[in-house]
Amino acid sequence: MKILIVEDEPLAAEKLEAMIREYLPEVDVAGPFDSIRQTVGWLKKNDIPELAFFDIQLADGLSFEIFEQADVSFPVIFTTAFDEYALKAFKVNSVDYLLKPIDKEELHSSLKKYERLFKQPDKQGKVSVEAIDKIYRMITKNYRNRFLIRVGEHLRPLDVTDVVYFYSQQRATFVLTVAGKNYDLDFTLDQLEQDLDPELFFRVNRGALVRLDAIRDVLIYSGNRLRLKLVNEPDEPVLVSRERVGMFKQWLEGGNT
Repeated sequence: MKILIVEDEPLAAEKLEAMIREYLPEVDVAGPFDSIRQTVGWLKKNDIPELAFFDIQLADGLSFEIFEQADVSFPVIFTTAFDEYALKAFKVNSVDYLLKPIDKEELHSSLKKYERLFKQPDKQGKVSVEAIDKIYRMITKNYRNRFLIRVGEHLRPLDVTDVVYFYSQQRATFVLTVAGKNYDLDFTLDQLEQDLDPELFFRVNRGALVRLDAIRDVLIYSGNRLRLKLVNEPDEPVLVSRERVGMFKQWLEGGNT
């Protein structure tokens, strides 16, 4: 099995390789490479690895640029010193993340996940564009901060600080503003959840995405749910679904989800 290591800290790369070899003694390691340029050059001249470890911050930029310059048709585990809250938010699309300093047990858990997901004949290791886009937005804090809404025959910008919550109704998406106005949007709630800062907005149920500063009170509700009192009360109560209550409480506390 061939594993590619992209890491610009020599000691970190050495430790990572040693921990990998504890789990996979016969592994063939390529690298470590410390830059985008080195990695892209190697990928263009060699057979692709079965798995790669990419440090997010490299000597010449973010490793996401590798995906733009080479065909990364193999699974990637990212390593980074960014906070765990951000990482857990994007443990999706068969991509895993390890927080530095890397823990051996966490590393071995990631390798087991790789084996479970990709050591099957019908599985393909292509990292999705959507996954990379999500990670990039989280790292660069490149979130949407305004929307263009239609008011009669006019188009006007709406800042996210003027939003109470986004909601879906009859397959359409709407926004309720602090001024008490409702407008329709050309976005799905899934798209909005990806585009907005997760520290400021939370998907409380399948049909509602709420802004933190718009919450006036949280009430215990029937069925182990919570009811939100917002700065402008919508016609229908906004409830935190039972399966999201735990994550919602952590979000309110500013902790990991």
